[in-house]
Amino acid sequence: MYLENKTSLEIEMSQTASQGHQGRSSLRSPKAVAGNFGELCLLEGISERLDTQKLQQSAGQCVIHTEGFVPIRQEDGNNFSAVNILRGKTNSANLTERSPLLRFSQDDSITYMTLHDPSFVGVEEPWNNGSLDVERRYRLGSEVTSLSLSRSSSSEKYDPLDNLNLSFRFTSNVKCCFKVSKTATIFAFVVLCSLFFSMYPDRDNPWRMVAVSPTESFSMNVTDFRDNALLKLQVAGPFAGGMIDLTTQEYILIQVEQTEQPGQRRRRTQQVTHNWTIPLHAERSDQIVETKTFEMLSSDPIAIIIQAFLQDNEVVPLSMTHQPLYVSVETQVAIAGIILAGVYVLIIFEIVHRTLAAMLGSLAALAALSIIGNRPSLVTVVEWIDYETLALLFGMMVLVAIFSETGFFDYCAVKAYQLARGRVWPMIIILCLIAAILSAFLDNVTTMMLFTPVTIRLCEVLNLDPRHVLIAEVIFTNIGGAATAVGDPPNVIIVSNQDLRREGIDFASFTGYMFLGICLVLFTSFPFLRMLYWNKKLYNKESIEIVELKHEILVWRQTAQRINPASREETAVKCLLMQKVLNLESLLRKMMKTFQRQISQEDKNWEQNIQELQKKHRITDKVLLVKCVSVLGVVIFMFFLNSFVPSIHLDLGWIAILGALWLLVLADIQDFEIILHRVEWATLLFFAGLFVLMEALAQLQLIDYIGEQTALLIKAVPEDQRLAIAIILVMWVSALASSLIDNIPFTATMIPVLINLSQDADVNLPVKPLIFALAMGACLGGNGTLIGASANVVCAGIAEQHGYGFSFMEFFKLGFPMMIMTCMIGMCYLLATHIGLGWNM
Repeated sequence: MYLENKTSLEIEMSQTASQGHQGRSSLRSPKAVAGNFGELCLLEGISERLDTQKLQQSAGQCVIHTEGFVPIRQEDGNNFSAVNILRGKTNSANLTERSPLLRFSQDDSITYMTLHDPSFVGVEEPWNNGSLDVERRYRLGSEVTSLSLSRSSSSEKYDPLDNLNLSFRFTSNVKCCFKVSKTATIFAFVVLCSLFFSMYPDRDNPWRMVAVSPTESFSMNVTDFRDNALLKLQVAGPFAGGMIDLTTQEYILIQVEQTEQPGQRRRRTQQVTHNWTIPLHAERSDQIVETKTFEMLSSDPIAIIIQAFLQDNEVVPLSMTHQPLYVSVETQVAIAGIILAGVYVLIIFEIVHRTLAAMLGSLAALAALSIIGNRPSLVTVVEWIDYETLALLFGMMVLVAIFSETGFFDYCAVKAYQLARGRVWPMIIILCLIAAILSAFLDNVTTMMLFTPVTIRLCEVLNLDPRHVLIAEVIFTNIGGAATAVGDPPNVIIVSNQDLRREGIDFASFTGYMFLGICLVLFTSFPFLRMLYWNKKLYNKESIEIVELKHEILVWRQTAQRINPASREETAVKCLLMQKVLNLESLLRKMMKTFQRQISQEDKNWEQNIQELQKKHRITDKVLLVKCVSVLGVVIFMFFLNSFVPSIHLDLGWIAILGALWLLVLADIQDFEIILHRVEWATLLFFAGLFVLMEALAQLQLIDYIGEQTALLIKAVPEDQRLAIAIILVMWVSALASSLIDNIPFTATMIPVLINLSQDADVNLPVKPLIFALAMGACLGGNGTLIGASANVVCAGIAEQHGYGFSFMEFFKLGFPMMIMTCMIGMCYLLATHIGLGWNM
């Protein structure tokens, strides 16, 4: 990051200035403050009667003593302020920062620290030179005054609103009203959800142990039931999952019966029977929980009968629990849809941070579950979080944080620039292609963690806007992840399903078929990407000096906002940072006035620039680089082995955590806070909230409802067109659903639905085209929105940490058209191979 000022913000003391203050030294009562300034002492009670014009003429810079950091009104039109530091003995030769906030002279007497260079702001820029300038100064003055007003003893109070015009005051009032109303609305919503959540107890129905065999069945009656209610039944046992062949496989049959007696509404007795068949695992080893919801007619008693169909007379142990739900499936789906739409509104319009939006959506979903009678316990909610994904993210963030200290990312950026011979679009295509190839064999999150810092440094070197390049990379990362069986989690779920393996969908066949389709999608995506970027200026419109100055202002402003002024020293530092922001903004306005807008062209002197960049961007720590490359190579190698060698009992999360621990030991990290500051805690918390939200929406029947409605639409199509319509429906429903919700639970839910559909005698569809359409849509649909894939969120979080964050709409404008186009190509490939060539067996 380039944070060098183009001004000489130095601190100097002239003899004239020091003599001018000797007469006032007896009026001061300084109080020493221990802080981060070394032996510097912060003055209090400094007199405001200061001859600023004499100081300007003598020292060349105006030094103003502020009392308690209260903004002082400048009568002479010079809009700057300063802080007086007493006896600062810091040696300026020891300062190695390229853009230090504080610079001190070597004089042992009185040292003055100036925060503004008057050469850039003269009389032609008074306080009231514009509403924007007034707003920034008023913001600074208001916050500084609120931080230090308790220590101010000045009788004269300056009101910055004197210079505000009516339009600015009206705009400020509107913004203030909107902020207050937004906060009040969200707070009222949170309180309401909290009340609903606290009104209902946790679902603590005990599990009942059951033992069934071919000769002995189990039956029970449920009497405590309301009208128009649902019965949620959960059974745990050695189940295999998926569909079964009733003639060859062992299974458990659960019958739920209800008989409604004649009454006012019915003249005859009506009986409803629901059959639920669950296949048993051959080894009787794993305990799997299966859940199903049944619609009941009335409050009449319900009979539950469990039978076992086995080849021998062995006993199968089971455990069962039931829960009545008092809201219909359609109402639950409507509530889930409203919650999901509300979360997207919060994220799209950036009303709150996306992490807070996910937390609010999770709270609303939990409150809805409580109302319908299915409130989960805290232990259950914690179990909904996918800790393997969080561990993978945390471990890779630590690895990348240590890796970035070696200068390797800067070196890679220069090499990529050299490989592209100074041309931007060949460089972008090379980066996207490498990212797509790596993501076919690595996790998409790992790929983007390694590529995002390199891309940001490369764009800074070339004066490019990193946002557009990062979005293009993450799009191709999601495309490349669909090419193999280990590239994306939905593919792993599909290949791991035992029923699909019996249908011939194994690792080799799945990878071979998907690889051909994704290669077609990949190479047709590059021209379309070029069309989307046709009118976008990848180069920054300003010169590199202006771009770096703007980025420096953004970084200083974010740093100031993150400081919590708990002590006087932190208050002082925050005031200095905020004043520095104003000074740099004044410098930026000065540079913008003299700058002639010129759009940068492709570099013609790239060979000369390569030599300069190679001198500037080198490997800074070769020993640490060897350690990082060694550990990262072992981690990536273990990722590969985890996918192909079943004897390695380590998940991806464990591998990443162990790799981070190895590198922390080898690198001999002493200050862990520096590493922890590089970890994207907001991203980790967002994923935790998103996991809870998606599981709660699944509990509200949203995902099951989508699968059932898709199956009903396919059954309604004429038989001669059923396969083509089924491929199109499954493809687009999967793509759109994966853009809005997590594709992992959606894929896990749709697999048994599609297997059921293929084994239905009335439908008569092959299962392979449906599964390939599901995989293609679930993987490519992640490009639709910012939260459609984990790699999107991770890339946005890392870019935001570097000061180049992009919003939901910025990603949507590029990602959604690419998702539509890639899904169209994938659909054509599916139709051509399965309808045209008949690759269905």
